[in-house]
Amino acid sequence: MPERIAFTAAAFAAAAILAVPALAQDTAAKVVAAGKMSEEDLAKQLANPVAALISVPFQLNYDGDIGPARGGDRWLLNIQPVVPIELNRDWNVISRTILPVISQDDIYPGAGSQTGIGDVVQSLFFSPKAPTAGGWIWGAGPVFLLPTGSDRLLTTDKWGAGPTGVALRQQGPWTYGALANHIWSFAGPSGRPDVNATFLQPFVTYTTPTAWSFTLNTESTYDWENRQWAVPLNALVSKVTKIGDQIVSFGGGVRYWADGPEGGPHGWGFRLVVTLLFPK
Repeated sequence: MPERIAFTAAAFAAAAILAVPALAQDTAAKVVAAGKMSEEDLAKQLANPVAALISVPFQLNYDGDIGPARGGDRWLLNIQPVVPIELNRDWNVISRTILPVISQDDIYPGAGSQTGIGDVVQSLFFSPKAPTAGGWIWGAGPVFLLPTGSDRLLTTDKWGAGPTGVALRQQGPWTYGALANHIWSFAGPSGRPDVNATFLQPFVTYTTPTAWSFTLNTESTYDWENRQWAVPLNALVSKVTKIGDQIVSFGGGVRYWADGPEGGPHGWGFRLVVTLLFPK
């Protein structure tokens, strides 16, 4: 059972790197006559993980049928500030922090309930401002796992690090690409299983002129310690709009767990996302 618990924590840690629906790109943005980006442009930026756009997503996820007896469930709120930092005229570094807030019940028989914060995942993408000659946007850098979990069932108890990268293209209304990372643990209690996990997120998004975005992705994690995949398939819809002076994106959708460990979620889940946008 501890190995299953460790896989669940490791999967959350790795998947957290972009447990946000794949998000868009500033080089494709069109500027309106008033000198401000349109809602469509902002929706496209939100489809790019390395867009030069300050945003704060609040992503609420629900999964059920957790554990060997499939009697558990989990609410996961990912708070995910994204902050671009200009290095020079050619390069940005994009900081993506993910703080999970978790409430779960009976994730295995006798586990009871836990509520608190999970492990923070911090990534830094060094990304050129201009796309390649072929139109590709990319970013790469380090990812870090910080054992900030408030309960032993909400944390790996391990410090981890590894590489992360993303590549995507935008053609008309379409944004497509993939993000990946790998996290190895390098410090932590010897009695807790090591983290050795690969995260893969291919994605495709279609954005309409009225700033609706339709996204399909998978946020898959492979646990090399237990040789086990966790594969949720996500279908999401979002809309950029304004509330007073604040630009906001609202979204939601469903997911289906196509594969996973015996101790992980099964069947259907859902996601709701509210993102605060702060264009320059």
